[in-house]
Amino acid sequence: MSCVFCAIVAGDAPAIRIYEDDDYLGILDIRPFSRGHTLVIPKEHTVDLTDTPPEIVATMARIGQRIAQAARQSGLHADGNNIVINDGRAAFQSVFHIHLHVVPRRTGDKLSFVKGMLVRRDSDREESGRLLRAALAQLDAPEHD
Repeated sequence: MSCVFCAIVAGDAPAIRIYEDDDYLGILDIRPFSRGHTLVIPKEHTVDLTDTPPEIVATMARIGQRIAQAARQSGLHADGNNIVINDGRAAFQSVFHIHLHVVPRRTGDKLSFVKGMLVRRDSDREESGRLLRAALAQLDAPEHD
């Protein structure tokens, strides 16, 4: 397949899956800006904001918000998150299948974030994935009094 995200959705390319439902997938970015950097993608291929229905973008944002909440409650200890859609080549979109970035941030990480833009790696992607999946499961669990 020419689209790496379509290949991941089809199971033909590897990815660390954080979230999945019938229509969307959340995966760890292979070149993260920070630990736990997750991409939310619709399983149906669209290129960018110009050809993606608004309801798909809205659902991506809802899923991204939950992943951001999980990043705050997990062992990643995020204090905040950047939520971004790069729309087109001029906006640094590099994979032309629409996706939303959830980039966990920590207070005072400005220098390491800039360094992360150059280095872009996670020392333990499997553990980051485990932490986020566990936090998402906890968010989905019924409240206990």
